[in-house]
Amino acid sequence: MSDTSVKQQSTAAFYGQAVASFAIAMAATSIGIFRLDTDAWVRAFLAIAVLYLVTSAFTLAKVIRDRQEAGQIVSRVDQARLEKFLAERDPFAEKP
Repeated sequence: MSDTSVKQQSTAAFYGQAVASFAIAMAATSIGIFRLDTDAWVRAFLAIAVLYLVTSAFTLAKVIRDRQEAGQIVSRVDQARLEKFLAERDPFAEKP
């Protein structure tokens, strides 16, 4: 069986950019909400809506990642079964 598993890992720069982008977006949205010229309950509602949106996005990203990882595991198992099948049924091997 070939051991050519590729570990997909993002670089430190990509990780840093993602964290910085998220922080800037949250800060800008928070500042925008709290500087609105409206009642406090409207600002509170918008803040809760943004937090709900963020948690939903994190959950969706985790679900998508988990599905992708499960698909890779199934693919590896299928590949191992195929390689075992082909190794056991070598047409060029001498028959007993």
